[in-house]
Formats: sequence, structure tokens, C-alpha cells
Amino acid sequence: MKPVFVKLTTVFFLLILAYIACDKKALNVAPPTPTEESYFSSETEFRTAVVGVYASIIDYYSSSNSAGGSGSAESETFLLPGDDLTVNATEAYEIFSGINPDEAKLGEIFGSSYILIGRANTVLQKLRTVKDGIFTTPNLKNYNIGEMLFLRAFAHFTLWNLFGTAPVDTIRLVSTSQLNPPSSKGTELLDQAITDLQQAASLLPTAPWGATDAGRATANSAYGLLGKCLVFRATVNKSAADYTAAIDAFSKISGVDLVSNFEDNFDVNKENNQESLFEFQAGAPIAGSGTTNYWLANDAVNIGVASAYYASFGPPSGNQYMGGGTYLATNKLMNIFDPADPRLPLTLTTGSGYVNKYVLNNKTEGCCGITSVNNTRILRYADVLLLQAEAVLQSGGSTATAIGLINRVRARARNMVAGGTVPADLDASVTDKPTILQWIMDERLRELAAEGHRWYDLRRWALAGVITLNNNFFSSVATNLSFDAHYLNFPIPSSETNKNPNITQNTGY
Repeated sequence: MKPVFVKLTTVFFLLILAYIACDKKALNVAPPTPTEESYFSSETEFRTAVVGVYASIIDYYSSSNSAGGSGSAESETFLLPGDDLTVNATEAYEIFSGINPDEAKLGEIFGSSYILIGRANTVLQKLRTVKDGIFTTPNLKNYNIGEMLFLRAFAHFTLWNLFGTAPVDTIRLVSTSQLNPPSSKGTELLDQAITDLQQAASLLPTAPWGATDAGRATANSAYGLLGKCLVFRATVNKSAADYTAAIDAFSKISGVDLVSNFEDNFDVNKENNQESLFEFQAGAPIAGSGTTNYWLANDAVNIGVASAYYASFGPPSGNQYMGGGTYLATNKLMNIFDPADPRLPLTLTTGSGYVNKYVLNNKTEGCCGITSVNNTRILRYADVLLLQAEAVLQSGGSTATAIGLINRVRARARNMVAGGTVPADLDASVTDKPTILQWIMDERLRELAAEGHRWYDLRRWALAGVITLNNNFFSSVATNLSFDAHYLNFPIPSSETNKNPNITQNTGY
């Protein structure tokens, strides 16, 4: 039968070719699936592309990724190096031992960041060259541009906090001449993030998106992350001007406030609340039905929804393997709370040290209790208030104003209990800057513990010489630490240095 099939097929194609030769109109046959040239022809298609860029965030906070990884949690790279969490003092990122250019998670989060940046650059290019008449909804094109700039800035911010240096990427790759970009220097990754966020803030909507687009970036998201990037750059560069610019960015945030209940920030039923500036939208459908699939990668076409990964929090469930084990509160974190602080039981379980954030009012779906549809809160207003207090203090502003901002966060905690007195207001008459800065650092530890901020804070303060990170600093975390200053920048993955001769490896690796 095979020879007959070949013969018939040959005759068929000869007839087709003969027809095409006679009728040139036959050349205008639409491809069976959309191409890049035919796509981006409607607002709906642009919306799909924009959501695809948001999907890149899955890699940071889920249990799987699209950067050629092993299905492990990239969040280990920014959760464990701080002094708030411990995992039996055996994991590389906790004891700073075994972190090398071949470490898989570093390659994954580096790659994930550039997947996000590359998608944002592609959609930006399409938005900036779109034909007139495609966008009919007022301001939507500008909103989409703002979203892409915001997300690109978030990726550059992440790269700076983990690696210190990496190529700054702002254009779509269309030519081999664009290959092998050089490593950034100094704060160039932050510089680009700040530039993008300044523009994004002017383009994004001031009001939240509608219910079907809940959680998409707004001007408040951009102003919040802009102020944070400025504080980080000001810290390492000792720049009063950047602190002042951060205060200005924070002052433009409107319509948000601290929620009355601290736990609402981690409750699956209280997502995208008035304190939230930006969240990873866990449970957002990627394709097909609403079935949760914890192996879902951000470019998956299989059925499932995006999921967050909190299996390393709370009592052991047997599924902690992808995050390095069960994360416990360090002695430092347990001891920094007043026992009567209402945030204490909502943050950790006294005695065992189990982390309670995100898991007290969680919703898991799918296999093994790994998958969570509870949003990861990436940026919230309490973080902003404490950064603003730091900016006011370090720019030479009113110490009473700085202390007042800290007290707003403490007052929310104490007011959760009727007639509560703890945590009491700090003395607003104190003017000693080192004392007030220590208050800010301690309050950031209490308020933001186990949310992925602590290592970034410690790193920037150490780079600025505000604190000294050494084995003694981490003594409450583990006894077998091997910390050295070169760990302030993790190694550039060997997969990147092998491909790009213009990437410089960080010192010490």
C-alpha cells in the first residue's frame, strides 16, 4: 500500500502546483495557525499577549518554571539567605555553602527573569508599532505599555538584588548583532528599573482594574516599586536625592491604606485588598479548565491554573522537598516580637517555629497539598510606609515624621486587639538617627518576615556598610555558616557565562 500512497500524494501535489502556477491568487492562502504578522490585530489579542507576560511571574513563586529547571521552588534563593527563616541549617542558601555557578535554582531564576523581560520587550515593540484603529478603548494602549514597563522593571530589580550585575535588556532580540550583551555595572539594573517605573507610573490607570482583570498593575503599583528601587539605590549610593525622590514617589500613592487585620494580607479570601499594591495572581487560569496543576510552567498550554508554593511553610506535610525542607522561624525572629504582639501568632507558631503566613487561611488544590491558589503579596503598603520612614530619616527629614510612619504600622497591629497596648508607639521625641534606623530595621523584620524581603534588605544595608554580615550576625540562624562578603552577589550561572563571553562572573566564584 505504501507505494500507492506515495504515488497518489505525488500526483496530488503536482496538481496543486500546476493550479498555483496558473492562478497567482492561490498564493494568498492564510496560514493554518496565527503568525506574528497576522496576530496583534485586536485589543483581545494584545490582552492575551499582555497576560502572557504576567504569567512569567509564576516562575518566581510557584513550584515549577519554564527556564529549563527541575520543578523546584526558585523562591529558596530569596527566602532562605536572610535571618528570618531557617531549614535545619543544611541548605546552601541558608549556610552560604555550596552556592556555585552550576547551582540549578540560580540558573532558573536568572533565566526566568529574562523570559519575563524578553516577553515584555516583544509586546512593547508591538504596542509601539501597532496600526491606528486597533485600540478603540480609551487609554488602553498606554495602560498596556505601562504594564510592560512595570513588569520589566520588576525583573531587573530582582536580578540586581540576587546577582548585582546582569545585562540590561530593553530591546527585542531581532538580530545576531544583539547577542552577547555586556554585564551591567554598579546600579545600572536599578537605574533601568527606575527609568521604566517613572514612565509606567505616568501611563498606568490610577484606579484598580475591573473584576476580570483584578491584580493588574496600576499607577500605585508603579509608584510603590519606584520608591522602593530609589530607596535601594539611595542606600548603596548614599544619595540624599534618591531618598527625596522616593518620598515623592510614595506621596503619589493614593486610595490605599493598611487593612485593619494584619492577617488579611495573607488570607486567600482577602486578596487584592486596600493594602495591596501588587500580587502574584495564583489561581489565574492559563488554559482550559480551572483544574489546578502544580507542575504548570508559565508557558504551558496544558490544562491548569497558576499556583503559588507554600508547602515549605507550616507543619511538615511531606511535600517540602521542592523548597529545601520545612522553613522555620529563626531564634532572632521569634525573639524580636513582644509576646503580646498580635502579629506573632499570625507569623509563626511559638515553640515549634512553624511559619503561619499564607497557610492559616489558605486554599490548596490538586495533588499533595503543594498547589495553592492564595496570592503571593509582592508589594504592600506596610512595606512602603517603612521604606518611607527610612527615606525621611536618611534624607535629613523630620525624625518625628519617620517615627510616626513606623508607629502607623505598629498601631495597626495593636488595634487588632480591643484595648490593646502592644506594640506600643515608639517615642517620637527621639532624634538619634542610628537608634531610629534600628527601629526601622527591626520593624521590617517583624512586619515583613517570611515574605521574601529580608535578604534584599540585609544585602543593601551590608553593601552600604550600615550593617556587617558575618557568621556572628547569623549566629541565631545556624552554627555551621560559611558567610563571606562575596555572597552579597550570587554567582552568575555558568550556563550564561558559557554562552556569553561579555558577561563577567562575580568576584569569589
